[in-house]
Amino acid sequence: MTDLSQQTNLKSEISLKDEERQLCEVWTRVMGYHRPMASFNVGKKGEFHERQYSAKPASTLPPKSASLQVGGLTPLTTTDFPGQLAAVVFCQGCPWQCGYCHNPHLIPRNSETAQGWAEVMAFLRRRQGLLDAVVFSGGEPTLQSGLVDACREVRELGFKLGLHSAGTYPERLAEVLLEFDWVGLDIKAPFNDYECTTGVPGSGERARESLLHLLDSGIAHEVRTTVHPDLMNQESIVALARELATLGVRSYVLQQFRPQGCANAVLCQTVDWDISWSALCEEVSPLFQDFSIRSA
Repeated sequence: MTDLSQQTNLKSEISLKDEERQLCEVWTRVMGYHRPMASFNVGKKGEFHERQYSAKPASTLPPKSASLQVGGLTPLTTTDFPGQLAAVVFCQGCPWQCGYCHNPHLIPRNSETAQGWAEVMAFLRRRQGLLDAVVFSGGEPTLQSGLVDACREVRELGFKLGLHSAGTYPERLAEVLLEFDWVGLDIKAPFNDYECTTGVPGSGERARESLLHLLDSGIAHEVRTTVHPDLMNQESIVALARELATLGVRSYVLQQFRPQGCANAVLCQTVDWDISWSALCEEVSPLFQDFSIRSA
């Protein structure tokens, strides 16, 4: 076998005659069009040589995480990331208008009470060794362009990462999934009836696509549905559960609506639970490896 020095010597001995060389044409993209550099006119060639490049070091640019809009922070929870002591970062903004939302103040894209990301990081540094994980919730975290950078900064502090999402943006969810150790995905209704809950046409297709991304990722997760009897009856709950099981969901939770924080006065009125939870559990539980009902 030829050693490296011999290979170097062999390469230095290789030579080509001009007639043996192959012409190489260089193309570039100008004004949105690909074209060969040889076709540049005199003006374009002069413009190319007169270009000036920024000498500003990249390190002086603010990280994208600085743009993260934080609407709130829960310093300690034992319920938002299974088996972990976690803090929850609530991201501001959500494009859906779910009537039963218990964080309606997080729906607007901007908030006067928003916290800065630097403040959140300062808090997390003080909690190193005391907390296990950080959960990004909302609002809808995937709305935030700084989410990936924020996740990586938190990961550098030694925390595990969790995500709460409604699957509002399937493409963005697919891009960020691998940053997380666990995901809680809200599936709000049968996919063909989503608009009745979210108020947004086409939202069911987005949620279904996001669910498929999550299932394909192999990341530990939980799918959950909040149940209000004015929005879903027992038949529709069972139909949704069967569809989720068919798609490959293995861990599913039904959450009873709770009025705390809900701004919809109609839904907050005395709830008539015309649902047999025991019968529902008996019918739905065999469809999943893990199934539970969380009471209000």
